[in-house]
Amino acid sequence: MSFSGTAKDELARLREEKPCCRLAEMAALIRMDGVLQFGGRENWAVQIVTENAAVARKLFNLARTELECPADVTIRRKMQLRKNISYLVRVYPRNRNDLRRLGILNGEGALQTGIDRALIRSRCDKKAYLRGAFLAGGSVNNPERDYHLEITAGNMALAKDLQALLRGLRLKAKISPRKNAYVVYIKESEHIFDFLALVGAHQALFAFEDARILKEMRNQVNRLTNCETANLDKTVSAAVRQAENIRYIASRAGLASLPPGLREIAELRLAQPDCTLKELGEMLTPPVGKSGVNHRLRRIEEIAEDIRGDVQYFTH
Repeated sequence: MSFSGTAKDELARLREEKPCCRLAEMAALIRMDGVLQFGGRENWAVQIVTENAAVARKLFNLARTELECPADVTIRRKMQLRKNISYLVRVYPRNRNDLRRLGILNGEGALQTGIDRALIRSRCDKKAYLRGAFLAGGSVNNPERDYHLEITAGNMALAKDLQALLRGLRLKAKISPRKNAYVVYIKESEHIFDFLALVGAHQALFAFEDARILKEMRNQVNRLTNCETANLDKTVSAAVRQAENIRYIASRAGLASLPPGLREIAELRLAQPDCTLKELGEMLTPPVGKSGVNHRLRRIEEIAEDIRGDVQYFTH
């Protein structure tokens, strides 16, 4: 099972203690993924399709216990592709009042475009609504790959209300259009962590944090390795350049032309091409610090450049 599926499976098994929270969660489940059907004479039906058996069971039980509405579940097997099993849940509201309680109809009897404020009056209701919205229309990536949590809404009004709900709980959420829907998404790992904690996905939360820590450790090791490799490349390139300058001076003017201190470090560099500046300094008599060795080698480079300039001048 995917990381997202594992998180949903955990959330679907949670049971809220307060009736208002159970209603908010059921309303979100139906609102995010439901299709309203009308057969005349207030013969209403709402159908929801899910591939998660625990979600189907939760919705069925909530409809029977919280709304006291008839409900049924049909198991469907897709014969194409991966032959997944899906669950069709039908809920049969008894009247318009049931539809208003679910936030499907507004006070005037028209379809509600956003979230009914009566469903999210308290903090616990908001948490329950977000849990239901995530169960019905959400997903979260495996943190070992990248950080991304999203909830798909059918219209912009609903997407904006979800974004406002998340931001009101200090979770940074953005909206992006996708085909005929709108995606409310969170990218920052800290906010995804807080979302999972908020809706009660504690096992998924621990797995997310473990993966995040491991990922950050790997990134840190890679950064250190890259830094050490870059420093090593820089050191090797500098040593090669220094040796070339020394050999050039030797071929043109001879190392004997150098002052004693410069001649000593020049001969030592040719004899010890793999040593660091610090190691070269410790071999000198008397020992010289890293900055002193670097200063002498820079002076040798300047002398080599002066000789190259003179050669070019007389050549032309």
